[in-house]
Amino acid sequence: MIEIEVQNETHQTQERIRFAAVPRIGEGIRLREPDGIWASYDVLDVWYQKAEFGDVWMPYLHVRVTPGELDNAEGLSLDDTALYDENGEFASLGGEAEPFKI
Repeated sequence: MIEIEVQNETHQTQERIRFAAVPRIGEGIRLREPDGIWASYDVLDVWYQKAEFGDVWMPYLHVRVTPGELDNAEGLSLDDTALYDENGEFASLGGEAEPFKI
């Protein structure tokens, strides 16, 4: 199990959750809402930071509630769909990513 810090943009919270594998950008995960109801979230960003102990890199996730969940959630604005295209799908960068050149 991998302990990952999840930064929830929708509720402005941070918590550590254990995963079997690190989710990738664009994948969906299910998280429990503050009211106890499960909801779908999209992974917006994944990054690693060196831990304070040893030579260990800790993963971090940045998530936002999935647009379809907005209909069921209270207190969320439609501005939360800014990263999604007109079909309600997670926006892509378009085409294959270029490798980084130094």
